[in-house]
Amino acid sequence: MIQVFGASVQGASHVRSGRECQDSLKKGITDSGAVILAVADGHGSDACPYSKTGSFTAVNVFCKIMGDYLETYAGQSETLFTFLKREGDTKIAQEIDAEWKRRILRLHSKCKREIPVGADGGKDREAIYKLYGSTLLGLVITEVFLFAFQLGDGDIMKVSENGVYHVIEPDKILGTETHSLSKAESWKKAITLIRKREENEKEPVMFMLSSDGLSNSYKDDEAFKKTCTDYYVLLKEHGVKAVSGLLKTWLQETSEMGCGDDITALFAYDM
Repeated sequence: MIQVFGASVQGASHVRSGRECQDSLKKGITDSGAVILAVADGHGSDACPYSKTGSFTAVNVFCKIMGDYLETYAGQSETLFTFLKREGDTKIAQEIDAEWKRRILRLHSKCKREIPVGADGGKDREAIYKLYGSTLLGLVITEVFLFAFQLGDGDIMKVSENGVYHVIEPDKILGTETHSLSKAESWKKAITLIRKREENEKEPVMFMLSSDGLSNSYKDDEAFKKTCTDYYVLLKEHGVKAVSGLLKTWLQETSEMGCGDDITALFAYDM
C-alpha cells in the first residue's frame, strides 16, 4: 500500500525578505492505484516575479497529462510502458512544454498584466514565459513501472533496504543557472527515465521528490543521501502520520540551518 504526503516551506531567507514560497507540489492516486507526484521550483528572481504561478502551473500540467495517459491506457500497463519508453523524452516532454506555455499565456492575459512587445511590434511570448520561470520534477509509480521526468534542478530519490540513489542523476550546471520551462524548446533539456519495478525488491520502499533547497542545505551529496535514509528509517519506525505531522517543522529547520531557500519534499512510501 502506497501512502503519499509532502510539504512546502518558505525559505528562511525568503521569510526575512518577505518573498513568498516559490515552490509547488501536487500528488494523486488514480483508481487503479497508480501514483502521480510533481514538484516545481519557481525561480523567484526579480526577472521572474510570477514564478509561484509558474511552478503551480507546472505541477498541474504534469499531473493532468500523465493522469490522462494512465486513464487512456487503463488495464494496459505494458502498452503504456512501451509508449513511454519510446516517446517519454520527446512527445511527453513536448506536450508538457507546450501545455505549460499555453496556460501561462492564458493566465497572463486573464490577469490583465502588461504584454511585453517584441522588436517586430508583436506580443513577445518569450518575455512573458520568463516572468513565470520554473523547473519541474515528476514521477509516476504503477505496479509495473516507474516513469520519472526532470527539467532543471532538484532531486528524485529512491530509498529501500538495497540502499539510496538518484532515480535520475542530477544534471549539474555551473553557478545558479538551471534549465527552465520558460525557455524556448525547453523539452529538449528534459530528462526522462522509465524502468520496470523490481519484482524481488524488499519493501518498504520510499520515493522522494525535493526542490534543490533541500539538497543545497547539505555540504555534499553523501550528506543529502544520509538525510534521505534518515527519513526512510523514521517512516519505518514511526509511520507516515508521525513523519508527515513533523515534516514542515523539519524542513523549516533545514532551511534555517542550510541554504535558506524554499524547500519542498514529496514522499511516496510503499509499505
